[in-house]
Amino acid sequence: MQVGFGFWASKTLLSAVELGLFTELAKSPADEKSLAKKFNLHSRSSRDFLDALVSMGMLSRNDGVYSNTPDTDLFLDRNKPSYMGGMMEMCSRRLYGYWSTFTEALHTGQPQNEAKPGGDFFKALYASPEGLKGFLKAMTGLSLGSAMAIAAKFPWDKYKSFIDVGGAQGAVPVQLALAHKHLTGGEFDLPEVGPIFEE
Repeated sequence: MQVGFGFWASKTLLSAVELGLFTELAKSPADEKSLAKKFNLHSRSSRDFLDALVSMGMLSRNDGVYSNTPDTDLFLDRNKPSYMGGMMEMCSRRLYGYWSTFTEALHTGQPQNEAKPGGDFFKALYASPEGLKGFLKAMTGLSLGSAMAIAAKFPWDKYKSFIDVGGAQGAVPVQLALAHKHLTGGEFDLPEVGPIFEE
């Protein structure tokens, strides 16, 4: 039953990330009424939504005031360099719906994403600036931990330069530059990625 209903917990967390709840609570803890107003949550669901996040270990609640846990504060506050929620945002906005046709994919073998109508996956994904930015944020969220480990564990003192190929928003080059002032380097990616990398 836990596995079968697992999407309930998943979508609760994904919606909280999509709303920016953890980023807001990183500024200051807040009560249910002020959070409901801030995020335009209906009174029928707001308390249950927040309390579900408490029961999942994603929020703390003391005397009716909600706050982030140490993990959500570190990994789900959009203003921190350790933010990993880009992938969760993409899961909520893009991937979640595709999984509703998983059984169809098992029967047909056909992709259930942007390539389903027979188009080019990346061409379709990159057609929308907002879609491309969301995809790159997701890739950054997935690679940030690895980028930090690469910067910390590889013997960079033996090298003077580096290049990252297909590095999305530049998680690896940024972490290398922050950790090793003697290095010079950059990133190669598709032309459409350039403005988002520069940003």
